[in-house]
Amino acid sequence: MADDVELGAAEAEDLALRACLGAGANPASARSLVDATVSAARFGPSAVGFPHMVDYLNSFREGRINGDPAPVATRPFPAYLACDADRGIAQLGFDRAFQDFVAAARSFGIALFTQKNSYTTGELGYYVRRLALEGLSGLAATNANAMVVAKAGGSAVYSTNPIAFGFPLGNGTTPLIIDQSSSATAYVNIVTAAAEGRSIPKGWAVDAQGADTQDPEKALTGALLPFGGRKGANVALLVEMLSAGLSGGSWSLDTPSFRSGDASPAVGLTVIAMMPDPAGSDHVARAHDQIRRLEQHGVHIPGFSGKPHHRPSEQPLRMSRAVFDAICRFVSN
Repeated sequence: MADDVELGAAEAEDLALRACLGAGANPASARSLVDATVSAARFGPSAVGFPHMVDYLNSFREGRINGDPAPVATRPFPAYLACDADRGIAQLGFDRAFQDFVAAARSFGIALFTQKNSYTTGELGYYVRRLALEGLSGLAATNANAMVVAKAGGSAVYSTNPIAFGFPLGNGTTPLIIDQSSSATAYVNIVTAAAEGRSIPKGWAVDAQGADTQDPEKALTGALLPFGGRKGANVALLVEMLSAGLSGGSWSLDTPSFRSGDASPAVGLTVIAMMPDPAGSDHVARAHDQIRRLEQHGVHIPGFSGKPHHRPSEQPLRMSRAVFDAICRFVSN
């Protein structure tokens, strides 16, 4: 777009790091957040890349994120890692436990990582993408503050409660990544529509009185709808139990807003890592062939391009002028 800002990868990362430090993040938190943000900008929905980083920067500054946390991971069972994020970002606790998590999955065939007491997770696909690039299949679930009704006319009881799945496809190619919310759309899409002054599709949200609305400003004061009616609401409940239930994180009904106030959302995250194939099997190769066959049938395969997955550091990163200006305001002079 004409009003986009294009930065070289190194320049964009440097800007984001300096903004995180200027907002009050310690170096480890800043590094973890920038890595996740760049990954989302490159491979995930752009709205959970640099635009969502602005939420993090505001939250560092306003106290919703502990800028100098000390995440603590315990191991209650051999293949079970449980982390308390100490009100910091979710990515830092995951980074600290990642090597042990991967090693446990390779040793036992399956491993579980849970985390409580963190800020919202950002792009959920990031966590399973990390596993897929290590040759592991992954399933992730997380929650946030209540903003989704179980049915039209009801009160908000769930977050968008996303679930993500990743599967490696071998040969260094991009993995299969499915990352979607239990709601009809992600909250960031409502925020983006409001910022850009455009309407939203019918069936995405209701206003404060519970009436269907296509006005994103009214949706922000109302609630989102689950996809597929009660079936989507059931998926949201499943995610709630996987994330907050297993981790001990806050239930969505008890979670403070991640965009206002000074309290940590303290939400839950659960990630399951699985070895996709025993030694000598061809499960990954079969999956790759099946993905190619589905493509021939016109099926869209999320995350998969068939090209080698690498960090294209020479390719520029883009963000809107408004997001660029918002990030720049946090950079210390």
